[in-house]
Amino acid sequence: MDLEAWLERFLSHLQVERRASPHTVAAYRRDLRCFLEYGRTQGVTEPATLNHHQVRGFAAFLHRRGLHGRSIQRHLSALRSLCEFLVREGALSHNPARAVQAPRAPRTLPQTLDVDQMQRLLNLPGDTPLVRRDRAVLELFYSSGLRLAELCALDLPQLDLDGGTVTVTGKGRKTRVVPVGRCARDALRDWLAVRGHWCGDPAEQAVFLSRRGRRLAPRSLQQRLQYWAARQGLAGGVHPHLLRHSCASHLLESSGDLRAVQELLGHAHLSTTQIYTHLDFQHLAQVYDRSHPRSRKSEGGRQRSAGRAQRTQDQQS
Repeated sequence: MDLEAWLERFLSHLQVERRASPHTVAAYRRDLRCFLEYGRTQGVTEPATLNHHQVRGFAAFLHRRGLHGRSIQRHLSALRSLCEFLVREGALSHNPARAVQAPRAPRTLPQTLDVDQMQRLLNLPGDTPLVRRDRAVLELFYSSGLRLAELCALDLPQLDLDGGTVTVTGKGRKTRVVPVGRCARDALRDWLAVRGHWCGDPAEQAVFLSRRGRRLAPRSLQQRLQYWAARQGLAGGVHPHLLRHSCASHLLESSGDLRAVQELLGHAHLSTTQIYTHLDFQHLAQVYDRSHPRSRKSEGGRQRSAGRAQRTQDQQS
């Protein structure tokens, strides 16, 4: 078979055996088709003609197109997975993409809202069904650190308000049970008390509905969050993942328990969660600059704190 046919088999493997989400499969398809198009220009149409020179050439091709190092790494990761599948199926003797690395990209820290900003955002005025729904959405985002897709996909049986938990299905269709805080439980009860006004279909199980009685779409939820951020006076782009970042950062600042935050967020690897330790150190450095007698109003103190934060980031990255 040529690489085109192998690609379709690999995508089927992702869907059936690895139970990847449709978004993940679509991303793999897009990135791997980019390689197939490049491969045709190099005469690479079958697995037997693929070697590490073509993989390196592909990475250089993406770099010349101006792709960021992280985007190049994503393309190479997809190609590496395809090659592993080809090795497993006997179409390749070894993985030629295994040793090829993308240019190292500078590590960027996720943006977060501080506690006061979060309090302002969550303090929604009004008591209409729309406000109750939006308040419950924002409280649950911040309380449990959910992803946008996880929150939109929530069904009523997944909520246990008496037990204070919610069961969500995350990336890789992995299920986890996460706690729901008191304020989020109260907001959810307020919303569920009026949810029936919008629900015309008794069989509808979605927790969050549009005014038409259908499951709330991710894009609609993003627009509502932007609306409330602007109305509550929060500058800059406020998006659902910002609330997830804020939840993780505030938990880590208070508890220091990295493993617990990893479980809450559903990260497969602890290294993914460690990004929040950098945020925690930056918070500590800022408090030090504001509070320590030998650092207050000192440009040198601010530079030393920035240097410590950078060194910590370099050591842990």
